[in-house]
Amino acid sequence: MKSNPNRYICIEGNIGAGKTTLSQMIALEYNCKLILEEFSENPFLEYFYKDPLRYAFPVELFFLAERQKQIELEAVQSDLFYNFIVSDYSILKSLLFARANLSPEEYKLFYKIYLALTQNLPKPDLILYLHRETEIVQSNISKRGRLFENEITNEYLFKIQESYFDFFKSQFVIPVVVADLNDQDFTKDPTLFKEIEHILFTQFTPGLHHIKIVNH
Repeated sequence: MKSNPNRYICIEGNIGAGKTTLSQMIALEYNCKLILEEFSENPFLEYFYKDPLRYAFPVELFFLAERQKQIELEAVQSDLFYNFIVSDYSILKSLLFARANLSPEEYKLFYKIYLALTQNLPKPDLILYLHRETEIVQSNISKRGRLFENEITNEYLFKIQESYFDFFKSQFVIPVVVADLNDQDFTKDPTLFKEIEHILFTQFTPGLHHIKIVNH
């Protein structure tokens, strides 16, 4: 098995960017440990898209609790059978979505809870952010056919994207690579997939790195 300097990799991106698909492809290729978010278990998610002001806090708090529990269970304990871990989310996702969705007062409370729940969780060795323009992720969302996601607007997607970028620019602890994919499809382009693999097996310095992957 190919050795990877990054033991814990998180794939991030906007809704519909291809996080889960890429994580599954990497796990299949390298037989690494795979952690997938169980978003469908959130009972508030469908209601949130219909009435975000009312349901933002419970939806984010539920996600935080579930993500913390899953990471503690699957990523904290070292596993000798796997060379590395790939996940289709990072715990930072909770903080960044909360920043975009909650009122200032709610966010202050959420942040205190976030710190208490996540202080002992491992930090990713690498976060790969799949960047696609809002129109492209909106098209991907439509294709997967989840009815409750019909309420997602371009404005909301842009707000989530900005929450990620604002954080990435201000943190210097975790290596973050933003891969500009636009409408390229790594499921159909083996060369593109290999370029992404190369990123995942490269050791980056902490902070933000931007990589534009050109069409093949």
